[in-house]
Amino acid sequence: MSVAEYFDTMNYAPALEDDKPARQWIAAHGARFGHFIGGSFTTPDQTFATMNPATGEMLAEVAQGSAADIDAAVAAARKAQKGWEAIGPAARTRHLYALARAVQRNARLLAVMETLDNGKPIRESRDIDIPLVARHFYHHAGWAKLRDSEFPGQRPMGVVGQVIPWNFPLLMLAWKVAPALAMGNTVVLKPAEFTPLTAMAFAEIAKATGLPDGVLNIVNGDGATGAALVAHEGIDKLAFTGSTEVGRQIREQTAGSGKSLTLELGGKSPFIVFEDADLDAAVEGVVDSIWFNQGQVCCAGSRILVQEGVADDFLTRLRARMDKLRVGNGLDKTVDMAAIVAPVQLDRIRAMVAEGVADGAVLYQPACDLPGQGCFYPPTLLSGVEPASTVATEEIFGPVVVSTTFRTPGEAVELANHSRYGLAASVWSESVNLALEIAAKLSAGVVWVNGVNMLDAAVGFGGMRESGFGREGGREGCFAYLTPTHWDKAKPRPAAPQPQGTEGGLIAPVDRTAKLFIGGKQVRPDGGYVRPVLTPKGKLIAHVGDGNRKDIRNAVEAAQKAAGWSGTSSHSRAQILYYIAENLSARAGEFATRISEMTGAGAKPAQAEVDAAIDRLFSYGAWADKYEGAVHEPPLRGIALAMNEPLGVVGVICPPEAPLLGFISLVAPLIAMGNRVVAVPSTPHPLSATDFYSVLETSDLPGGVVNIVTGDAETLADTLAAHNDVEALWAFGSAGLAKRAERLSAGNLKRVFTDRGRALDWFDDSVAEGREFLRHACEVKNIWVPYGE
Repeated sequence: MSVAEYFDTMNYAPALEDDKPARQWIAAHGARFGHFIGGSFTTPDQTFATMNPATGEMLAEVAQGSAADIDAAVAAARKAQKGWEAIGPAARTRHLYALARAVQRNARLLAVMETLDNGKPIRESRDIDIPLVARHFYHHAGWAKLRDSEFPGQRPMGVVGQVIPWNFPLLMLAWKVAPALAMGNTVVLKPAEFTPLTAMAFAEIAKATGLPDGVLNIVNGDGATGAALVAHEGIDKLAFTGSTEVGRQIREQTAGSGKSLTLELGGKSPFIVFEDADLDAAVEGVVDSIWFNQGQVCCAGSRILVQEGVADDFLTRLRARMDKLRVGNGLDKTVDMAAIVAPVQLDRIRAMVAEGVADGAVLYQPACDLPGQGCFYPPTLLSGVEPASTVATEEIFGPVVVSTTFRTPGEAVELANHSRYGLAASVWSESVNLALEIAAKLSAGVVWVNGVNMLDAAVGFGGMRESGFGREGGREGCFAYLTPTHWDKAKPRPAAPQPQGTEGGLIAPVDRTAKLFIGGKQVRPDGGYVRPVLTPKGKLIAHVGDGNRKDIRNAVEAAQKAAGWSGTSSHSRAQILYYIAENLSARAGEFATRISEMTGAGAKPAQAEVDAAIDRLFSYGAWADKYEGAVHEPPLRGIALAMNEPLGVVGVICPPEAPLLGFISLVAPLIAMGNRVVAVPSTPHPLSATDFYSVLETSDLPGGVVNIVTGDAETLADTLAAHNDVEALWAFGSAGLAKRAERLSAGNLKRVFTDRGRALDWFDDSVAEGREFLRHACEVKNIWVPYGE
């Protein structure tokens, strides 16, 4: 064909990337790879094959990791950790810079290997994945140098276990390894079974650049290998990216182990198109969102929500664009889509599309030519999908997008948030005001305005709801690999002393029963039972309601109805906290007497607790409008707004000690950040909290923002942990309580903040007040806003 004919037909001749260097690298290793442990490659014993999904050919044999291999890797990491920490920030920085430069030098080799092993188009691995890998190591090299000044009072966690998926093999390695090493940890990483080759190449790069032995260890294998890593007692922190189902299992398995945990899980991200949007740009956004990497992307915009007035026009343009997509071997630089990673994933995609059609969806697939061998599936549109159908609610993880319509912005938000996931979203509108208003209302950790899949090492990435918890990238991602040093000094909480005797019996001659506080009102407990409150000598002071499951249900419902508090300005929240502090101050003597009566403390210690509680309320009143987000400037024409948003409804289990100060130290930061609270006060000393609700009643706090349910903390904690309308749980008490809270929270994967049975000094402002508590009281939502023509 002539040049003129190419311009007329817009046909492409194949432009295959030369894969010879990558195949030579594989051959140089005998097409057989062991693990990378303690700075050396092991000799493989039991192996599995890694395949090229575009052709079905075997690329190499890779060692199948055993529990013994995990033991060896963890031991090597533990041995290296103190030395890695001791070399200091400057030396760690140089190592990460060296890794970044080495990735850049070997960029083409790594890109080709990624395409061979994963099947993705070479244009994506070459132009997106590998440059981002280098970017992560460069960016976190800077954080390594700044760690001590920017994260005071923090230390590395120690040995970190990391499990990564197959959709972005080397990029996911960089996302996890770079911040872990920058903060002074050592790593044991398990790559995905389908895609281990670039991890092996990176191990070779790490060895060549002089990374100290044992700092990075890589153990290959299947799910059993990952399970052995998760279960290993020598791991201090786990970071997992993968399916929600496996993430839920990991949450249950690690409950009570003391391991820190971050999860980046599945998604069903909405792609919202308003009638004033640039429809052609939005169509290209769909292409870049759902057909990027064959839709095998956790944040893919797999749910199109298009405003009714432009729906037909938009879908017509989208189908026309689909007709021009090219599917073929990923090494061909002219293809738009390449191979699905494995036959098992291809079968899942086919089955879910068939289910969607059976449920009434309208199927559209372009008449594109698929290669005769390998794992290929065409770009697919399912329109007219009901919001509750399986294909609209479950992650397909393939090149399949579903569409439905909406009429108003409010309906768009309702449909977008009608999901158990909350990873990402995309909003298309020429009105910046509308786009930002919608972005603020979406339950998603990342929102792109007039764009998709914008990612950078400086901007945190992560989800809400069943998309997991924790962030990767940026400052917030560094916190995932650090722990406050004050926990090192915290000792196990002693058992609460039992009252001696029961002077006067447990039946009060006069009814002095403190009620529950739900929805701004004092209410009797559902079960009708009460609990005695005794002095240390066993004298009956009063009774409190013995709350049960239904009382917790009622309190959560009241907190849900108080959602307006989350939209109240930070200035207004600050003023109300100041007002609460002033009202408590006016009754300081009364509260001190109550503390002394319940706990047996002297007058001075009791008064000191009240004074500390008042001061803490003033502190969080000050923080309410000052703990703000950030503006990131990633390397594109735009900004990313890191917004601190409330978690929602938070359950709080207060510690048995410091009955007033402990209660306020946990509740105040949460309401300062706009959360609504269901609090269970100190089990042996609940009267400070029940007295406190009379302060709340006179302080302009809206009903339902703070709800107080007295009773047995251990029992009520289980109900809160299992409640799917509770978005987070703060559990301060016994080690057993912490374990159950973490295990039961797996239902909706709520965030859990716990002391794991260790006692805090609630009077120490550096330990029990400030940024650590505020950080746990917020979700960080990153809203990407491009600018320019």
